[in-house]
Parts: sequence; structure tokens; C-alpha cells
Amino acid sequence: MNAHLLTVLGHDGSPLPAEARELLGRAALVVGGARHLAAVPIPASARTVVMGELRTALDAIDADLEKDRNVVVVASGDPGFFGIVRALRERGHRPRVLPALSSVAQAFARAGLPWDDALVVSAHGRELRRAVNACRAHPKVAVLTAPDSGPAVLARELFPQTPRTFVVCENLGGPDERVVHVRPAEASTRPWRDPNVVLVLDPRRQTGERGWVAGARPGPPGWALPDAAFGPGPLGTSAAVRALVLARLGPSVGDMVWDVGAGAGEVAIECARFGAAAVAVERDLASCERIRGNVRAHRVKVAVSRGTAPAVLDHLPEPDAVFVGGGGPAVARACAARALRGVVAVVREPAEVRPAEAALKKESLATGVVRLDAAPFGANESEPVFVVWGERNAATPGGGRTGPSGKTVVTIRQVPSGEGSVL
Repeated sequence: MNAHLLTVLGHDGSPLPAEARELLGRAALVVGGARHLAAVPIPASARTVVMGELRTALDAIDADLEKDRNVVVVASGDPGFFGIVRALRERGHRPRVLPALSSVAQAFARAGLPWDDALVVSAHGRELRRAVNACRAHPKVAVLTAPDSGPAVLARELFPQTPRTFVVCENLGGPDERVVHVRPAEASTRPWRDPNVVLVLDPRRQTGERGWVAGARPGPPGWALPDAAFGPGPLGTSAAVRALVLARLGPSVGDMVWDVGAGAGEVAIECARFGAAAVAVERDLASCERIRGNVRAHRVKVAVSRGTAPAVLDHLPEPDAVFVGGGGPAVARACAARALRGVVAVVREPAEVRPAEAALKKESLATGVVRLDAAPFGANESEPVFVVWGERNAATPGGGRTGPSGKTVVTIRQVPSGEGSVL
């Protein structure tokens, strides 16, 4: 609607092209940030609205378009990239867009880095925690900041557990542009000018690999990896069990996942392959070293925390999801108290199933339990394990299924929450 009357101009500090100047000259209303309105030629007859509270600006745009008046919105860089175009389309408008160079493209250009392999996240009007988790998990991240979630706040969240290099790009394209290479320890104490873009880089993991899709890898090429992928020695979860655990955890970019009682770190590593930030928790030094070796072998980022749960959990960042590989109901409840989305636990003794489920219910999680019997085809029947999960603000899942999976026969039996026997 009214596409011929509504134009969105991107501004990157460069002189406006002739077409943009012509459209501004015909505008009855020009909307933009104060610095943008001061930087472009606005006709004396045009009314201006400073972009502050988004809804107020959108209402002004709607009112003028209803009266068939020309409206121009001036926005930073490419307004279709985390910009105003989305909000306008949600209002039913189909604007004409004249983009400029995006701030992210400028930032990587100033740093002299390719960015087809970079992850781009926004903390502008969004939860900073997820941007921080993305920086923990990925080696090359561009963060679009906000005044209350700028470089200093980001650095304080990452330092000292996550060694990174920052490239802070202030007022790109403007007369007072500044590009600073700095460590998080220094970034956390310095004042920074808004607006800025922060490149968060892990120099140890800048592999320079070429891909065919831009951005961070959308997902691993395979998951529920074979047990042999984690080296010799016992595992906390077999591949068949791990498949269900991962499905219930649902790891993704921006998530923080704990793997408590991590064994060889297989669950944490698989979550990291999905793009989540992950922490593996184990008690003894040998187990921690084994996890680190597996992490290096799979070329992912997993933090390793040595200690005994639940005490060791106090200093860890808030998790979206937690896998509990051992420790009993007390550990399961401590994890459930911190988990923002849910907890998945593997229990091997039937008598421990109901206490584990009860621990999750005490923290207001909706629970479910399944029994899994998984053994290589032709082998003797294995001992069953029980997967207990709890989800926050979710109904208890129902249904079960039985069927083959490759060379392994997997039987899953649903155990209704709070009813009957688990045997």
C-alpha cells in the first residue's frame, strides 16, 4: 500500500545520490534519527519526526500516507538489515528502499577482514545475553549494539572466561569515526560513543575456511555422532540416547547449554556443533583433560568447569538448557532452578526415575519420561536407560514410537508423568 509515496533511504555518511536528493525534495514528512536528519538536505516545507519511540514514528508515517503525502525515512546503512524496513512491512507498507553500505560491511572493511563466515547478531532492543552466548561460541561475530548494551557491557560479560579481541567501530562514515582494536579487559573500562558496531574475534580460531553459504554454519552435517567419534573410554550417552537428549535440549545459536556430569563431553560437543555456547562440568582432572581433547578434535568451543555439582554451578552463566548425566535429584533440581528453558537427565536405575522427575516438578517444569532400550542389531539386549526431561511453560509431551535406526534397534516407551510403574 502507498509504495509510491514511501521511501526508505540508507545513509552511511557518503554524499546522497541524485535520486535520493530528489525524493527528499518532494517529501512532506521526513523521519529519522537526530544525526540523520542533521546530515541530509530536508526541504523547509517538510515536517520532521525524530525517530525515538518506534510506534510514535510509525503512527506519524501512517497518518501522512493516509493523506497521500510523500514520506521519506532516513536510516543507517542498509535499512533492510536489522532495520526499519521490517517494521514498515509489518504495518502493511511496501516501501521503496535505497540502501547504503551496511555498518557491518563497513566494520569488517575497516578491520581488513572477510565477513562471509561471520555471525551477525543484534543487541539493539534485544536481549544482550544471547549476543554474549553467540560470542562465546563463535570465532567471528559482529554485534550491533545499543546505548545500554555497548562494548563495555559486552566485554564485562565475556571477560575473563572468554578470551577475545574487540574491534570497536564508532560512528562509521561520520566525521568523528573511530576504529579501536582492544582487549575485553580494557574495553570494559573505557567510555564509548554510540552508535557503534563491535567485532568480537577469536584469533586462535580464524581458520579462513571458504564455504558456499554466508554467515555461521547453519547446522552440523550430522549429529548423534557415533560413539567412536569421542575416542576410547566409556561415554555417558550412546548415540541412540544422545539423539533424544539433543532433540529435547534443542541447542541453537544464542543458547547456553550446561553438560553436567559430562563424561567425555559428548553432549556439550554436539550442542556446540549446533552453534550453542556450552559448558562441560566434571569432577576429576582426567575427565576434564579427556573432554578438552575431544573438544579440540571436533574443532568447537566448549568451556570446561572442574568441580562437584551443585556447588560448581554457582559461577556458571545462566543456561537455556541443561543436560544432567549424573548427580541425583539434588543436582537435577539445582539445574532446573537455573534453566531458562528446560532440563534433560539420563537415569539408569528405575528407582531413581520418579525422584528425578519430582525434582524437576518442584521447579515448575512440565515433565516427561521415556525408557530407551538400544543395542546393536544382533547383540544381547542392553540395560535400559530412562530419559527424564522438564520444560518450562510447556505441556508434557506425549506419545512414543518404536522402530529401527540403522543397525541399531531402538525401543522407546512413553511413561506417563506421575502414573504407574516405569518397568
